[in-house]
Amino acid sequence: MAEQLTYKDSGVDIDAGNKSVQLIKDSVKATYRPEVLGDLGGFGGLFALTAGKYKEPVLVSGTDGVGTKLRLAFMLDKHDTVGQDAVAMCVNDILVQGAEPLFFLDYLAVGKLDPEQVAAVVKGVASACKESGCALIGGETAEMSGFYPVGEYDIAGFAVGVVEKSKLITSEKVQEGDVVLGLPSSGVHSNGYSLVRKICFDRKGFKGDEYIEELGKTIGEELLTPTRLYPKACLPLIENFDIHGMVHITGGGFYENIPRALPEDMAVEIDSSAWKMPAIFKLLQQWGNVDWKEMYRTFNMGIGMIIIASADEAEKIKAHLAAADETVYEIGRVVKGNHDVTIKGGVFHD
Repeated sequence: MAEQLTYKDSGVDIDAGNKSVQLIKDSVKATYRPEVLGDLGGFGGLFALTAGKYKEPVLVSGTDGVGTKLRLAFMLDKHDTVGQDAVAMCVNDILVQGAEPLFFLDYLAVGKLDPEQVAAVVKGVASACKESGCALIGGETAEMSGFYPVGEYDIAGFAVGVVEKSKLITSEKVQEGDVVLGLPSSGVHSNGYSLVRKICFDRKGFKGDEYIEELGKTIGEELLTPTRLYPKACLPLIENFDIHGMVHITGGGFYENIPRALPEDMAVEIDSSAWKMPAIFKLLQQWGNVDWKEMYRTFNMGIGMIIIASADEAEKIKAHLAAADETVYEIGRVVKGNHDVTIKGGVFHD
């Protein structure tokens, strides 16, 4: 008689999955807003929009992953920061259209389910949700034996937010003479890591634990710094000021992302000397001998979120951010043009 097989024999451990749920339950519940209905473990997450709070509510959704930055998490066996990356890449995207993040769901696919590893990732997700003011109302952990190597995983997220239709941010208001403000990034965020890995680990031969004097930390610590969450800084601006446009500087850098917030007959001029470029970008450029234009079309270069407003409103926004102890830079202007971006100043000349 053939040996009797179980699901665990094929590489899928249901008991380990149940343990991981127990490990994350408290972290998930800590993110709940009053609008959340039900409890962890249902087939779908339930969220009730508050009746009467909105005249014309518009739901805004976004989805994204962490990308090849995960390779560093595997290399350094550090999994408590990439959850924030998954959240940030989604909530920052919906934020630029004026949306307050309401809830988030994650999808985690693993080669072999390690409850402690899963808990570290999801606790990072939950912590980022709490900081962003959104509830983690559901998710999926899939154990895919033979598909992902043991110890490796992929994570993606999905966020839904809401904005009053009258406060929806589109490109329609952007006009010549508008001021471009920039909020600092926390580092490389979660974009361009295929190039980062090519430079740091293929060309330089780093292992991740090398201390870099210019950074004041190891290269691994720098590169695993999680993506900054912008809702706390930006939601009060959306509520209180007339914002013409917002841009999340993600994959594609300045050249690909800024035009997404512009009318077809407008362009933006950026002064790259208006902010202090973080050391990591200077090092990546030197180590990889990367053309500066390629740097600005791949990385955020120290500016993770852009706000476009009239000159008068921009002064009020700067004053508000200064009072909130938030750093902001005036980095450019909107001009008549061909829906493109010109960068000048500092080491860069377009």
